[in-house]
Amino acid sequence: MTTLENRPGTALLVVDVQVGVVAQAYRRDEVLANIAALVDRAREQGTPVVWVRHSSDELPLASEQWQIAPELAPAPDEPIVEKRYGDSFEDTTLEATLAEQGVGRLVVTGAQTDACVRSTLHGGFVRGYDVTLVSDAHTTDDFSQWGAPTPDLVVAHTNLYWQFQGGPGRTADVASTADVTLGA
Repeated sequence: MTTLENRPGTALLVVDVQVGVVAQAYRRDEVLANIAALVDRAREQGTPVVWVRHSSDELPLASEQWQIAPELAPAPDEPIVEKRYGDSFEDTTLEATLAEQGVGRLVVTGAQTDACVRSTLHGGFVRGYDVTLVSDAHTTDDFSQWGAPTPDLVVAHTNLYWQFQGGPGRTADVASTADVTLGA
């Protein structure tokens, strides 16, 4: 139901699953295993997989921290979109990459739930994409010492509110790794 014309396809978006981003992440191993299972399923079904990789002062380009987590490996033909802002669309090649592949629906996974994942969910939605959040394939660190809720609550709240997001001509929904549809 996307508002993007001639874009019936779906892409699996893997946001910032990098060594330095997920090192201390909530339920890290389970989340990465779920993302790996989704990547395998997408590849088997011919669904494009698009990787997003953040760089910053804390994640310098080409550093060990900046690398994609070793449990995951982009295939040589899968695009890696480099970014410096929370929203994966902001000042990146993501929109052009998705348009080239006829994608109008995003299935979103990754880290940090309360930062880049959330920004990307909203960024895609306001740009006209249908956006599905995979409920058990996103994670965050514990920032509660700075006043944030604990990671379990951040993940639960994001899953809760995203299922009620709405807008004309597009959909937002939440599905588990086992239940998400990767096809168009």
